[in-house]
Amino acid sequence: MSAVPEHCPGTESQAAGHASACQGCPNQAVCQTAPKGPDPDLPAIQERMAPIKHKLLVLSGKGGVGKSTLTKELGFAFGAAQFQVGIVDADLCGPSMPRLLGVAREEVHQSNDGWEPVAVDECLSIVSVGFLLQNPDDAVTFRGPQKNSMIKDFIKSVSWGPLDLLLVDTPPGTSDEHLSLATLLKGAGGVDGAVVVTSPQDVAIADVRKELNFCRKAGIPVLGVVENMSGFVCPNCSGESDVFRARPRDGGLRGGERLAEEFGIPFLGRIPLDPRLMQSCEQGESLAVQHPQSPAVAAVTSVAAQLRAAMRLDEGRLEFPE
Repeated sequence: MSAVPEHCPGTESQAAGHASACQGCPNQAVCQTAPKGPDPDLPAIQERMAPIKHKLLVLSGKGGVGKSTLTKELGFAFGAAQFQVGIVDADLCGPSMPRLLGVAREEVHQSNDGWEPVAVDECLSIVSVGFLLQNPDDAVTFRGPQKNSMIKDFIKSVSWGPLDLLLVDTPPGTSDEHLSLATLLKGAGGVDGAVVVTSPQDVAIADVRKELNFCRKAGIPVLGVVENMSGFVCPNCSGESDVFRARPRDGGLRGGERLAEEFGIPFLGRIPLDPRLMQSCEQGESLAVQHPQSPAVAAVTSVAAQLRAAMRLDEGRLEFPE
């Protein structure tokens, strides 16, 4: 397990990326360009984030493990429980959340109070760079400072209003977006934590391990690990089979469960591959509404319940008149 450099100055230090301890660190260039010191926009960010009771990052060091799919299903699950939920699509170069939520044709509008997030339903709203593209097929080619600026706009310039929970869907890796989010949200009262997504293969586990080390370095509490694509469920016979068979290691544990034990954090469960989940994503609908009998629904419901308890979402939840 790779550890944080012993004399790391921290991502917010003026020496970040320049200190001798930074030499050879894979994130050195990112730390050099990340914002440092007191941010003049911090009071505005704090004011904007004040009505939001809880904030949860969805992270993974590996691409293609289903972070956005999990974020989408968690958003629908918490919304179905009558929580007011917002989603920040922080994957600037691959903004898939609008399509997954069925609002790809919508636009972000400007009001006197800032950008208005796009409403998915009465309990769920989203902001994404995908809404800002003239052509959905346009490539987003932001450099580091541009990424930092856009992330700040999503935090500072969006009129979220009161929310029970803000979910942040992040891109893979530990790059500009992650450092900007960690810095900005820490200055605005911090986050409840992160849920880290992996798939069973050892190649995915290796990259997700780096993400967990990043969370340690950035001071982000990890509420748990979710293993996605854990077995295939046949929609006809409901039989399950391992597609990405991972080798068990010490204690017979494998995949996400082994990773959780290694870092001393909760293992929140396994979500199986189900063709109906892919179908619901293509149609922008909740899997629980379309196919409530899917084993993936039970798995996501369990993950949501554990996160709900860990964040104490029911304490001081927003109440809206019927």
